[in-house]
Amino acid sequence: MRKRVSMIAASLLLALAGRAHAADLPDWMTGEWLQQRDDRWSEEVWSLPRGGTMIGMGRVGRGESLRSWEVMRIVRAADGTLTLHAAPEGGKSVAFPAVEQGVRDIIFANPDHDYPQRIHYWREGRLLMAETAKMDGSEAQSWTYTPAGQ
Repeated sequence: MRKRVSMIAASLLLALAGRAHAADLPDWMTGEWLQQRDDRWSEEVWSLPRGGTMIGMGRVGRGESLRSWEVMRIVRAADGTLTLHAAPEGGKSVAFPAVEQGVRDIIFANPDHDYPQRIHYWREGRLLMAETAKMDGSEAQSWTYTPAGQ
C-alpha cells in the first residue's frame, strides 16, 4: 500500500511539474470589452480558451463609422509557449511571442516588427488594460476597457 501511495504521489508531482512549464492561456481576457471616449470607441472580444487557442477581434470607430479592425489569436505551441498572432484589416498575420506572464498580465513582443513591437495586457479589478509600444516603451498607446454592456 505504501509503495502504491508513493507511486501515485510521484505521478501527481510529475504532472504538476509538466504543467508549470506550459503557460496558461490568459483566460482573464475572456469577454467583450469597450472603451468609449465621446463618440470614439474601441472594442475587443476574446473567446474562452479551448484547444490551446483564444480567438480575438478588435475594432475601432467614431460614431457609426468603422475606422479599423483586426483578427487576433493567442495560441499555445506544443512546447507550451504562447504567441499572439495579429492580422490588422485582414492582412498578413504578425507573430508576437509571450515574453512575460503573471497571474493577470501578459506581454508579447516582436522587436523585428515596425509598430507595435510590444503588446501588454493586464487586469486592474474589473478593467482590461492594454498598451502597445516600441520595445523601449516609446510611442505608447493605451486602452482602458470596461466590460461591454455594463
